[in-house]
Amino acid sequence: MLEMVAGQLEAAGSLSDLQKIVVGLRDSLGIDHIVYHWVSADGEQYGCGTYDPVWVQRYVDREYLRIDPVILACFKRYHPVDWRRLDWSSRVAKAFRQDALEHGVGNQGYSVPIHGPSGQFALLTLSHMADDKEWDTFVGLQQREIILVAHYLNTKALEIASSRAPKLSKPLSPRQVDTLTYLAMGYSRGQVAEMLAIS
Repeated sequence: MLEMVAGQLEAAGSLSDLQKIVVGLRDSLGIDHIVYHWVSADGEQYGCGTYDPVWVQRYVDREYLRIDPVILACFKRYHPVDWRRLDWSSRVAKAFRQDALEHGVGNQGYSVPIHGPSGQFALLTLSHMADDKEWDTFVGLQQREIILVAHYLNTKALEIASSRAPKLSKPLSPRQVDTLTYLAMGYSRGQVAEMLAIS
């Protein structure tokens, strides 16, 4: 898988090429969905994936980005996240998860967060309808290659969209990037201060 995807990424010249690669990767892995999503430091977003467009629009319209436990967990971490290990206990998280299941997202998921240059944040997510044992076997066999593909895909996306990268006159600290990203996600200044334990 890795060699195939690496060759395709090397030949890719547009963001639409990345969409085709993601669809092919999903098919070769035999899972329901793969999604790649990035947010640049200036708030510009790009995504490609295999979710139903109805679900994608619903996700945007309902501002699920602000409450999605996967996004919230991955933004704070550098290592992959198995969805079962996240906190789904709140009322809003349960409602969100039920809505996602009803739109075919899958009951299992594995997300690889990528923190790129100049505050860029990206995520490669795989999801599937499977029991725990089946999913654990799949992740155990594919984990290494999934992580590498995530970084190769992100590197290519940055290369293709390099003209969109912001030119910062002075680099921001990681703490400043965290603060601005949470604000861009729609949190109030008070909420951001509380989450980051700053005054």
